[in-house]
Amino acid sequence: MAQSVLSKEEYIEQAYFFRVYRERLDNNTPSQEILAGLKDEVLTTTKLPLAIDFLMGEIQLNGRLSDGMARLKHYFLPFQTFIIQMAEEDNSKFDFRVALKILEREAEFRSSEEMSAASLFVYQFECLARNRLGYDRGILAISEDPAYSDDWQQWIRKIRFELGTVDFADLVYLRSEQHAEDVRRRTNNPEYQHSYPTLFDRDAGRIARANSNKDPLYMFAALQRQLGYPQVPKLTPVDHKQSLHPKLEARLQRLEARVAFLEQEEKGGIDLTEFYEKGGQFTDDPM
Repeated sequence: MAQSVLSKEEYIEQAYFFRVYRERLDNNTPSQEILAGLKDEVLTTTKLPLAIDFLMGEIQLNGRLSDGMARLKHYFLPFQTFIIQMAEEDNSKFDFRVALKILEREAEFRSSEEMSAASLFVYQFECLARNRLGYDRGILAISEDPAYSDDWQQWIRKIRFELGTVDFADLVYLRSEQHAEDVRRRTNNPEYQHSYPTLFDRDAGRIARANSNKDPLYMFAALQRQLGYPQVPKLTPVDHKQSLHPKLEARLQRLEARVAFLEQEEKGGIDLTEFYEKGGQFTDDPM
C-alpha cells in the first residue's frame, strides 16, 4: 500500500508511543509488556493501536521491532524503519534509546505548525551524519517520505550520489533563494531565476553560504539557533562515578574504621589518645 501523510493526531500519538517506550525501557521493562500497555493507552481513534498489535506479534516471532515496522509501510515511514533497523543491527553502536528519541522528536515536529520540508530534511540528514548511519540507505529512505514534493524527492536522490564530492553546505546554498539573489547581483540581471526548483529560503541559503567548507555540524547548529530547526537528540555521556546510597556509604565508613582498629591492634596496640577529652577522660560517644 502506498505511503501517505498521516494526520496531526497520528503523529502526536506516535510521539507519545516512542517517548513512553524509551522511558519504560529505562526501567528495564520487557518490550512485549511495553507494547501491551501502550496498546491500551494510545487513542483508539488513530491507527496506532492496530500497528502496535501487529508489532507485538512480530516482536514475539522475530524479536525485532523494525521487522514489523518494515511490513507496515502504509503507516510507518521508511526513515522511521531505517532508524530502528540501524539500532537493532548486530554489533551496532547506535543506541536504541537514542533512536527512539530521534523518532519521538521527529513525530513532535511533524505535528507542529513550524514544520517545513527544508527543516525536516535537515533534521533527518543531521541524524544520519551525527550518528554515522551511512548516507546511501539513509538518503534513499528520506527520499521516500511522502512529506516531500516531487522536486524535493528528485533532489534528495540526486545528492545521494554527490555527497562526498560536493560540500553539503554548497548543495543547500545552490538550491536557495540566496544563491539566486547573489547571481542577480553578480550578473546585474534582476530577472534571473533558477532553471531548477528553489528548495531553501534566503535565510537558510545565507547560513549555508557562511558555512561552506566547514564541518556540517556547525551549519546545523546555526540553523537551529537562527531559524528554529529541530535539534537532533544526542547521546548523554555516562557518568562512571558510581554514587552510593547515603546509608550504604555510612555503613562502609564504619567498616573502614573497624578495619583500621584491627590493623592498629596487629601492629602492637590501639592508640586511644585521640578519643580522650581534656583531663584524660574518654568521650561519651567515641564513634
